[in-house]
Amino acid sequence: MKDNILKIYTGSEVPVRLLKGLLEENNIYSIIKDEFQSSISAGYVKGVPSAIDIYIKQSDLEKAKPIIDDFIKNNN
Repeated sequence: MKDNILKIYTGSEVPVRLLKGLLEENNIYSIIKDEFQSSISAGYVKGVPSAIDIYIKQSDLEKAKPIIDDFIKNNN
């Protein structure tokens, strides 16, 4: 069975890295996608510097949701 990937948060680099760390502390693997940085490395500009996305597997969503909700509540 294929596990879908879900975008759970978009923000600047520091909050995204903090959330990624919190997820990893709870054994939830996440992926960061930074189109702006990736496009600069490829020789063109795409995206916005403050719009970095973090993704998790759909099967981890139930476990991650309280962590994400608490993070958003305390960081906005």
